[in-house]
Amino acid sequence: MINFDEELSKFRPSKEVEQAEDAIVNMNLKDMTDIMLEILREKEQR
Repeated sequence: MINFDEELSKFRPSKEVEQAEDAIVNMNLKDMTDIMLEILREKEQR
């Protein structure tokens, strides 16, 4: 049977995953709120 506590104690995150997380967090991606605000600003300027 799997001892989950033992397996979790052995876990070491991959360096590649950490690097990918940092890259994703540091990216300035637009979400739906940003897009809607941009549309509203453009509409107000007309």
